[in-house]
Amino acid sequence: MQTITTFLTFTGQAEEAMRFYISLFEGSEVLSIERYGPEDGENAGKVRHASFSLSGQEFACIDSPPVHEWTFTPAISLWVACRSEEEIDRLHARLAEGGQVFMLLGPYPFARRFAWIADRYGVSWQLALR
Repeated sequence: MQTITTFLTFTGQAEEAMRFYISLFEGSEVLSIERYGPEDGENAGKVRHASFSLSGQEFACIDSPPVHEWTFTPAISLWVACRSEEEIDRLHARLAEGGQVFMLLGPYPFARRFAWIADRYGVSWQLALR
């Protein structure tokens, strides 16, 4: 069966970001990590390919050896349907730390509480209270 997995490209922070994300969501884990070897010079030890799950949703990530002119864009974001006020407050505080706020956490016509932020790695998140 065909699968579709969100793939995140980092330039040296893949493992740090992945471990940060799994610390935020229950039922999350690192599924696999393949690293660059000593023959890969300055990339040795960085993530060649990793997979992880956040609350059962699978993701993949890498540390791209070339530094690209592009990075993450808020045009694509990860939507999180939060179960409680405590959860949205906790996720907002952690994800916004060192990041950028696009829409402040608060009430909106489409959600009792909502926030849109990019985390310290540039990944965009939309948090909505169910």
